[in-house]
Order: sequence, then structure tokens, then C-alpha cells
Amino acid sequence: MESKESGKKALEAYWSNSISEDELHAQLKEIRLNHLRKQKKKQAIDVIPVGDFTYYDHILDASVMFGLIPKRYDYSGGPVSIDTYFAMARGNAEAPACEMTKWYNTNYHYIVPELQDTTPTVTENRLVTLYKEAKDELGIEGKPVLIGPYSFLKLAKHYDLSQTEDWLKQLTVVYSQVLRELEEAGVLWVQLDEPSLVTNVTDEEMAYVKDIYETLHADVPNLQIIVQTYFDAVENYDQVVELPVAGIGLDFVHDGGKNLHAIQTKGFPGDKVLAAGVIDGRNIWKAKVVDKLALLEQVKQVVKTPEKLWIQPSSSLLHTPVTVQNEPELDSVLKRALSFADEKLIEVVTLKELLYSDQSADHTAIRENQQLFKDIEATGWRKQEPNTEPFSEVSRTASYEQRRPKQLEKWNLPILPTTTIGSFPQTKEVRRLRAQVKKGSITEEDYKTQINDYISTWIKHQEEIGLDVLVHGEFERNDMVEFFGERLEGFAFTKNAWVQSYGSRGVKPPIIYGDVRFKQPMTVEETVYAQSLTSKPVKGMLTGPVTILNWSFERDDLPKFQVAFQIAEAIKEEVSALENAGIEMIQIDEPALREGLPLKEQDWKTYLDWAVHAFRLSSSHVQDTTQIHTHMCYSEFQDIIDAIRALDADVISIETSRSQGDILSTFEENTYELGIGLGVYDIHSPRVPSEEEMSTILNRALKVLPVERFWVNPDCGLKTRKEEETIAALKLMVNAAKHARKQVATTSS
Repeated sequence: MESKESGKKALEAYWSNSISEDELHAQLKEIRLNHLRKQKKKQAIDVIPVGDFTYYDHILDASVMFGLIPKRYDYSGGPVSIDTYFAMARGNAEAPACEMTKWYNTNYHYIVPELQDTTPTVTENRLVTLYKEAKDELGIEGKPVLIGPYSFLKLAKHYDLSQTEDWLKQLTVVYSQVLRELEEAGVLWVQLDEPSLVTNVTDEEMAYVKDIYETLHADVPNLQIIVQTYFDAVENYDQVVELPVAGIGLDFVHDGGKNLHAIQTKGFPGDKVLAAGVIDGRNIWKAKVVDKLALLEQVKQVVKTPEKLWIQPSSSLLHTPVTVQNEPELDSVLKRALSFADEKLIEVVTLKELLYSDQSADHTAIRENQQLFKDIEATGWRKQEPNTEPFSEVSRTASYEQRRPKQLEKWNLPILPTTTIGSFPQTKEVRRLRAQVKKGSITEEDYKTQINDYISTWIKHQEEIGLDVLVHGEFERNDMVEFFGERLEGFAFTKNAWVQSYGSRGVKPPIIYGDVRFKQPMTVEETVYAQSLTSKPVKGMLTGPVTILNWSFERDDLPKFQVAFQIAEAIKEEVSALENAGIEMIQIDEPALREGLPLKEQDWKTYLDWAVHAFRLSSSHVQDTTQIHTHMCYSEFQDIIDAIRALDADVISIETSRSQGDILSTFEENTYELGIGLGVYDIHSPRVPSEEEMSTILNRALKVLPVERFWVNPDCGLKTRKEEETIAALKLMVNAAKHARKQVATTSS
């Protein structure tokens, strides 16, 4: 995201009707051109991508370019209006938004293409426009970037899998048209991103991929196409490198050494470019120059022609902040150790210069880099050594079936109890209040008084709405991960290091630079105050260890599971503090557990074993009557249903509405014995759904899940919504639950 969030401001100004469409285009164009100027002049990048700048999401851009517009948006052909584009992303008064889910194993969310009742056709070739813009206005011979046809289909939904081959053929036709028009415009190189080639690819699918690229090559034989992969090692290496394209991009950071092993043992075609991703595109630590040069030397032994070896980040820099230069308050050693997007491009250029020049240890860049890592070691931040010993199992003292009757007696809730996921609207006034106390312009006492006023107001709102289990609203929290990191040892924080989560929504991931430790209670005061205002239960709200890890920039000198266990021990202390203060319904959110799942199925078990262990380490020590909740959102949960069960949370809430109830098919095929709440409305859209829509999801859920264990809740927290939207939607949700209770009572009698 732009470091000063000017793109975010432009989008939100347009959505609030504060600027015109022309003004929106003009403001975003200037940001787009500034990105290109920077790469040309400041970083001296040889091949600069174009078409990767997006108004909301790059997969949505592709869907729109190919005319894949669901019927509910009343699209009748031709160029797609900006309002239809945003309606697909955010919904509008007439139609809900398209589904949004996680981009592979990252915290970025993409808009899922919906293919039913659509036929691909090129509506407008935005890549030609953007290529010409870069060339005409900045003199840049750009490399247009587009998601590849195989990965696009793998990311899509709502088509019959038996029609995969037919869909790929249809997509190949429109891709050919786009590429022909690019070739006619004078484009030399085009990058087609195929990250799905690093997942488990069947022989049949690989045959489809071969057919796609043979067709594209036949249609545009003179256009140089590079197939880019990232996030892991490619499957079917032999077949991928033999595709009839001019180059292959491989990730040499997140591949576990497999891509390097493949090129060393199987070779690499001499007529192709190898785009070697050697600088980590997903984390923010400077690379050890000597180690990267050693890696590149091994690659150079295979790719001997300098022009055929491109050096680049391991993936798009979408996942990193813009520049370290915007962080003047960071510790000096830590700041020197960091590399954001701007700095990573400098690292790439430096490696190229060193690789083909004198690499003696006397070189300034190498010497300074080696001193940096000595300085980090001297700080004493990182005392725990890497440990690969197996971990012992932890569990609750009683099984769920033994705990459940005790909890039913203690809480005495109605069937289909209603609750929310945690946060309530973070208004400008709330954000201003936090900024004031941070700057010292108001006292800590005044700040707490005003936060308590917000808590009191929303406890009253929740009681008036008729919710059964309440929350304090999280008004004191800037972000569900940053808040906890600020109160634990081992975390550092930035002022301007924004990373896009979806659309205009950005996050500032904490930096885990050292050993993580609990210092003092973090959430007890506000939660206990909220509970003092009501006779209804108030949930304690915590973020789980795996989510804190996956939504932070973690240290790279320890295995991830070891860092997760450090965080889990700290969260365990907070759970105990809440329980000791009388808060015995505690939600430990793990929305990022699924996103950390490795892309290859054979690697899942190792990850899930330690992720489940981390959650249980933080939660298994509580009393039988203490009810542990957890929450997950926007992911393919059917892949991890057994791990969800193994968490042994008394209640789990899961996103359902935006995926149009797709996860319900998982429960139609699998028994789930614990408490569960499936979100009945989408909180990422300003649209207030009807009671009927919520009832539809609720009624379908009750056909496959036991009513006595079912909870009713929104999809996610409500911090991004306005107060009036929130109250209106929650009232309808409670009404839907009440009607469902009556139906259950009627059926039972």
C-alpha cells in the first residue's frame, strides 16, 4: 500500500461520494506512475512490471477484463463500469459482494471469480492501456503482468469440475486475444503468474497446462512469455520447464531447497530465462548477502549466460510495506536489519552487481551486511536456540462431552444463542482518542474514562438488540494482532508500514524480532468493566498464537513452530488472568490458522500438528466450566476440518455468508460434535442483508448441524462498519434467530 495511504483515501472518498470518478482515476494514476518512476530511477530495475497496480484486487481485474460478471449485477456486455467493479468487491443495495478468500497461504484476500452462467469475453484490454501509459509518459518498456489461465481457474468457483477442460479452452481463447493485442502494441515480454503450479498438480491438469501454453505459443509465437511461480517449489518440474515459453520464474526462498535441487540435478533449458526469486518477497529481514551470493553461484553454474539469469524477489512485493525510510523511531539496529519493498529492490540490484563483479569480503556491501548480523547477535534479543525436538501433547482435563453439561448449567443460554465476533465500529472519534493518548495530549485517566464510555454505550446497544452473549467492543485496540504485540516482549511496531489485506483495508503487521514473553495482563481491565455493566456473559477476547505469528513479520532464525509456542505460553498467561478475574467465557481467535497451511498436501500434517498444539497450549489449562471459543474467517475450511475439531474449542465461529454457504457442504459430509456458529451475514460489505437472507443460511445450517450446539453470529468483527449499519444488521440477525427458535419449538412439539 502507498506509504501515506493516499490510494486508500482516494477509494474511500469515491465510495462516500466525496470525489468524482474522474478524480478517482486521476489520483490513482499518479500513484501508479510514481511506483513506476521509483523503479526506473531510484532502484534501476531492468524489467519493470506494469498492470500489477489495482483499484481493489488483481484477480477481480482479470474477472472484469474477461467479462465474468455474475448475473446479479445486471451486466449487459461491453466495458465494465467502475461501480459494477466495486459492487462485485463490496456489494451494493441490490446484490451481495462476490466471495472473498485468502490468496494461497498469505493474509491477502482476493475476490473469487464466479463462473456460473458466464462466458469469457474480452471487455477491455487494460494491459494494453497500462503498457502504453508507462511507455508514452515515462519511457518504460514495461512487462505486463496477468494471472495465468490455469491458476485463474483454480482460484475460481461455481463451475462443474467435470467441465475443467472446457473452461480452460474458453479461457485460452480470451488469453490469446489479450496477448495478441499486447504483441500488436509492441510488448516484448509478458508475465503470466501461475502460483497454482506449486500446489499438488495432477497429471491430467498438467496436460491441460501444456495444451494451454502450446496454444498460446502458436497464437503469439514472437511474444516472450514468462511463466512465474512462487510461494513453494514447482510440481512437475520437468514438464513446467519444457513449456513453450521464453522464461520460467522460480522461488528459491520458500521452496525448501527443492527448486535448486531440481535445476542442479535435472538442468534448465538453455534457451529460456530463469527468473530466480532469491530475495524474500514475504518477510522484511535483510538477506545475508554472502548466503544469497552462494545460492546464485550455484544457480549460475546451471544458467551460464548472464542475460538468461534474472534476479528478483521470490514473489510480488504486495506482501511487504513500502519503505523502511518512513520509520524514524525504530531501534537503529533493528531498522538496519529491515528490508521493505523499496529496499528489497535495492538488494536485488546489489546482488546482480556483486554476482558479476569482484565478490571479495572487502566489498563494502558485503562487509556492512556481515557487521549488521554481528550487531543483531550482540543485542541479546534472541537467546532461544533453534529446537527440533518433538513436543508433548496437551489437552483439557475433561472431554467436550464431559464439559458440556457443566457449561450448559453454568451459562443457561437459550437454544441458538446469539453473539458477535468481538469488535464494534471504530469511528473517527475512537481512532482520534487512541491517537491523542499516544501523543500525550490527553491523560491516561481521561483516555480510560472515554473508552469506558464507549464500552458502556455498546453494552447497552447489545442488550437492547437482544444478544445473548456480549463483548466489550475492543475500542482500545488498534488491530487484533498489533494490540497484543505491543504488550508482549519481543515485538516491535512501525508507524507507516502498511500492507494491503483487501481493497482499501491495510494492516501494519508487528515485527517479531526477539524472544516473546508475557509481561502483564492485557485485556482484563476493559473486559471486567464490561461484565460489571450487565448480567449477561461478556466474552474475553484474545488473538490466538498462530494468528499472531502468521499476521506478523516473524523472525527468521527460528522454526515458525518455536515462535508460535513462545506466543502460546504468553496467551496462556492472559487466559489465566481473565479466568482469575471471573471472565469464564474466553474467545481465542485463530482466523489465520488455515492461511498458514502449506500449499502441498503432503506438508499439511506437520503444520497442523504444531498449530493445534499451540492453540491447546494457550487454552487447555482452564476449568471445565470455562467455555473456550475460537473464530476463523475467509478460508477453505473443508481442508482442515479434522484440525478444527482437534483444537477442542467448546465453540467455533466460522465465516459462511460470503462464501454463500459453501462450507455447509463440509458439514453435510462430516459430523462435527462441538459447538459451532456459522456467520449469517457478511461484515466486509456496507450492505445490510435482509432477515430472509440470514434465515436462509441459518435454516440450511440447521439441517446438518445439531440445533442444541449451534450459535448465531456475523461472519467477523464489526470494526470497519458504521454504527447504524451494525445495529440494523444485528437486530435482523437476532430476529432471524428468534424465528428459528420458534420453528424448532414447533417442530419439537
